[in-house]
Amino acid sequence: MASFKIVVADGKTRKTQTVELKDQQAQPLLGLRLGEEVDGSLLGVQGRVRITGGSDRAGFPMRSDISGGVKKYVLLTEGVGFRKGSGNGQKKRKLVRGNTITDEIYQLNCVLV
Repeated sequence: MASFKIVVADGKTRKTQTVELKDQQAQPLLGLRLGEEVDGSLLGVQGRVRITGGSDRAGFPMRSDISGGVKKYVLLTEGVGFRKGSGNGQKKRKLVRGNTITDEIYQLNCVLV
């Protein structure tokens, strides 16, 4: 069954709050994508919440430009999952997760809207 650790950030107060959802509470989040908005009552938070990122159990980050809930090796030059090296124009093939929430996702990052 799905269980998520959800980190909700509030831009106004600059504080974060961690919420854990398991089994039946986590079911409505399955199948959602990065960038979608969800009612905060599902998470126990006032207002609406936008999903901004996350990672799976092994720590591989989610990227919004990869569709589906799969893990893929992608050639990256910048962005999520890539640390800049010493030289400009550096490219690396990294393993990242897609933009759809599945039961393999462990942590979700969200922002209050």
